[in-house]
Amino acid sequence: MTKQPVQAAPDESVDMIIFGGGGDLAARKLLPALYMAHLHGNLPPETHIIAVGRKDWTIEQYRAFMEEQSRPFVEAKAFHKEAWDRFLALFQYVVIDVNVGRDYARLLEASRKDALRVFYLSTSPELFTTICDNLESAKLLDERSRVVLEKPLGHDLASAQEINESVGRHFAESQIYRIDHYLGKETVQNLMVLRFGNPIFGPLWQAPYIRSVQITVAETVGVGSRAGFYDHTGALRDMVQNHLLQLLCIVAMEPPVSLDPDAVRDEKLKVLRSLRPMTLADIARDTVRGQYGAGAVDGAPVKGYLEEDNVPPGSRNETFVALRAHINNWRWANVPFFLRTGKRMQTRQSEIVIEFADLPFSIFPSGPRNYGNRLVIQLQPEESIQLQMLAKEPGSGMNMLPVSLNLDLQQAIPERRAEAYERLLIDVIRGRLTHFMRRDELEAAWTWVEPILNGWDELGDRPRTYTSGTYGPAASSALLAREGMSWAEEA
Repeated sequence: MTKQPVQAAPDESVDMIIFGGGGDLAARKLLPALYMAHLHGNLPPETHIIAVGRKDWTIEQYRAFMEEQSRPFVEAKAFHKEAWDRFLALFQYVVIDVNVGRDYARLLEASRKDALRVFYLSTSPELFTTICDNLESAKLLDERSRVVLEKPLGHDLASAQEINESVGRHFAESQIYRIDHYLGKETVQNLMVLRFGNPIFGPLWQAPYIRSVQITVAETVGVGSRAGFYDHTGALRDMVQNHLLQLLCIVAMEPPVSLDPDAVRDEKLKVLRSLRPMTLADIARDTVRGQYGAGAVDGAPVKGYLEEDNVPPGSRNETFVALRAHINNWRWANVPFFLRTGKRMQTRQSEIVIEFADLPFSIFPSGPRNYGNRLVIQLQPEESIQLQMLAKEPGSGMNMLPVSLNLDLQQAIPERRAEAYERLLIDVIRGRLTHFMRRDELEAAWTWVEPILNGWDELGDRPRTYTSGTYGPAASSALLAREGMSWAEEA
């Protein structure tokens, strides 16, 4: 059982220390999230934020960076000049080369001795070991300290284990927050309530009542400025190993005995360990790799992956993955889980589709083709839940047509929704571990994913080119068609 972290008191001093404070993630996500938490009074009043970077900036220059790079990512309706100025006043900027141990004395001087220190490592994972070693040497760590680790955590199982070992030398498991921002999304957390708070779904959430599960995370953007990083990562590592497998866990897990962090994470771990390992034949049959070519997205022409800056000629890196997975337990026996993610796709959407099994016999003469009962849980761009059903078409006869029972979460519950990073950062400060990955979860995910990566290499698999602005290679549709199924948008 993981020892629970010491929770920050409402009036406790907190130093939020962001390594990579001048980077893209900090500018686009972390700083706007912290501003929103500050605006709504969710940061302890004695919060200081220390941005750490290599650029030789003054605090005035760093605040100018925030004005230029972070402020555009704050919604206009949430921006208030007085609140923003108070937010800027919380900051210090410390120049550190993370590889130089003596530089950390500046951080020790800037931080407060009695503060709860939260170290957010928004850097390359290759630097995590060095940073943690130097924090220890500089006497910046104590039993109250916390560290937040950004993905990707490793390139394979061995590197993930190495990171876990090196960070674990300085932080107890209860002090380590492996962040996956999908677990901070309101609808993802609401999925727990949908499953375990509504008895209507309990008896049906299993085979043979569920025919298949689809999990899609589609992006319209290309790799852009991340091409150098992305070409060494690919869609399987970047999205499937973390985001999609975490969503699969929440869909498939057994009811935990409580909302205690370890109770929830124990059940997710069981799912990951129950994933059926893929043989080489499975990989050849049940996985599809793709790479976007030139096309049009939202009516604008875009170039293909191989034409992007910093992509090596002839790169075999995948920007799209679709695969069929199976969970070897009684609840999900013979229920295929179809996972799909890609860049430069037709629409930006993240959704989970639970397809219920057909009736064994229908008394009605006909119905819409390929249309049964589906529960569609949309995570983005909008948050909604739809139950797709069949109803009688008006007029004589008993012809059927599809209808949906829609729950628009924003309309039903109009209160403001914190963005994922805002919610997770507050969780870190308050010592809530439930929505962060535990070490054994991370390593179990890599244990299942790594053979797929190795299998592609052994098979000499090349990604199939797909036109930007589509839903990926045609082979991904064939993956479902073999079983008489189709992706939700094709139904």
